[in-house]
Amino acid sequence: MTALNLETVDLQRSGGVAWVTMNRPEALNAWTRQLGRDMIAALDEAAADPELRAIVITGAGRAFSSGADLKAGQELSGGGSGPDVLTPLREVYNPLLLRVRTIPKPVIAAVNGPAVGIGCSLALAADLVVAARSAYFLLAFVNIGLGLDGGASQSLVARVGHTRAFEMAYLGQRIGAEQAESWNLINEVVEDDALAERVGELAASLAAGPPGSYATIKRTINDRAYAGFEALLDLEAVQQQERAQSKDFVEGVLAFMQKRRPEFQGE
Repeated sequence: MTALNLETVDLQRSGGVAWVTMNRPEALNAWTRQLGRDMIAALDEAAADPELRAIVITGAGRAFSSGADLKAGQELSGGGSGPDVLTPLREVYNPLLLRVRTIPKPVIAAVNGPAVGIGCSLALAADLVVAARSAYFLLAFVNIGLGLDGGASQSLVARVGHTRAFEMAYLGQRIGAEQAESWNLINEVVEDDALAERVGELAASLAAGPPGSYATIKRTINDRAYAGFEALLDLEAVQQQERAQSKDFVEGVLAFMQKRRPEFQGE
């Protein structure tokens, strides 16, 4: 396979398993367009290599991913009244999430720390999720006046149903790894220092299994649990752009930066 020149992602191969690591530890693996493009390139490489039969996604350092990088420069929308979130969602982030769901190989999220915002959406889009005991899951969108994105509207309901989906999305609170396991949001919790070993064992077991069976199982479960996923990603993106023009979003981001409670006015 062609050597990849990745700036923000590390791709390693080990015994039939691709380890795809978001590698911006100084920013808690916050998402930028570059990280999204690097993730797509790494996943495409893993998908195309017949020797790689399982994929692990994880984060470098102490976080899985803190979500979108709010400190990175944001381009203005066409109207100029707020940030353009529609373009990166449509051109980079949504294609990335769609790949995770449609690659005909098992995809495991090894959640080594906080999984926040679209980083949480990424973890929930995986086929299997194993988390370190100190990890937590947070759909923080509502805390800055946004809706859901990254397919969380569908992956949440597919995993935990209407009741817990609305609870997690509306309240915007941390869900610890043990609580997430009890909700069936994730598959397994292990001690922090055992995460890599446990996920390695699981991935190796899948890599030794029948790839055609896994591809068929993923396709049929997707047909039932993730029908219309691509259209849902676009709906989220369009509505997220509307929210990004709101005064509540501006207030939410300012409050986040100033480490205070936001005062939403419903505008």
